[in-house]
Amino acid sequence: MPTTGRAHLETWSYAKPFVISRGVLTDAQLLVVELSDGLATGRGEACPVPYFGMTPDGELEKVQDMLAGLARGEDWATLHDRLPAGAARNAVDCAVWDLRAKAAGRTVAELLGQPPLRPVVTAFTLGIDEPDAMGESARLAAGRHSLLKIKLGDAAKDRARIEAIRAAAPGVRLIADVNEAWTIDQLVDALPTLRACGVEMIEQPLRAGEDDALAEIEHLVPIGADESCFTTADLDRVARLYDVINIKLDKCGGLTEAMRMIDGAKALGLDVMVGCMMATSLGIAPGVIVAQHCRFVDLDAPLMLRGDRDPPIPYQGDQVQPPPSALWG
Repeated sequence: MPTTGRAHLETWSYAKPFVISRGVLTDAQLLVVELSDGLATGRGEACPVPYFGMTPDGELEKVQDMLAGLARGEDWATLHDRLPAGAARNAVDCAVWDLRAKAAGRTVAELLGQPPLRPVVTAFTLGIDEPDAMGESARLAAGRHSLLKIKLGDAAKDRARIEAIRAAAPGVRLIADVNEAWTIDQLVDALPTLRACGVEMIEQPLRAGEDDALAEIEHLVPIGADESCFTTADLDRVARLYDVINIKLDKCGGLTEAMRMIDGAKALGLDVMVGCMMATSLGIAPGVIVAQHCRFVDLDAPLMLRGDRDPPIPYQGDQVQPPPSALWG
């Protein structure tokens, strides 16, 4: 049945500037899609990522082409597999799933044959700062969050950062994210410290495409692929180099591909993580379905914004709750 749709861009501001190895982030442009079959409406949200070659206007233009196909009555399952992965396909795919669920009077989890969604522990992310400042941030966060994700990217100070965080928050679980900023020698030097401080996983230490050396070193700490893994097509290569994959809907292009990646990763013996780019609760909601299958969950983006959707996803302590049906799914 043909569906009508519309799409637009929204700007959402961070509660405070967020520092990663690539720079300082203060706001994000998000792509929002609405689909209707005349009776029900479904929504999806995505974050175009400039580092991955996306622009907000470019992804919006792609969405308009997708909506035109749906309006002509093209089948989304067929159209989906002809489209490139990325934010545009993610926004439309998640809107399609939301519309299907609302039209059927069921949840997306039910449509996927999944059990009812349960709350999951999500990481809380600390941006890059001086070691003492990051230690203090960890101490404050540890009162509410049991799992912290530490942004790194300056090898000269990164070990001191991890040690300061561990000393300030001895009871929290830690994962780290380097965003491609280290060399293989820096990684080898840092791994003993990471292990000694109880870091459970280090994400994307080397630049994507320049990570073959990971096959030659001992993984004292599990190593995760983010920028090196977009879709199921990447899994065979990644399985030779990494221990964990980070599925992000804005990379893989939506919930449909994310569920395929879960099956493919587990068949290859890889652990799975779900992450996010900047997002409101609308963008996070489909990720909660992916999170049901993951060892690590990083769905804290709405906690970093000045505002959120109404209704939002409830965050209770260190847990992200299932999304309310009025929001998505």
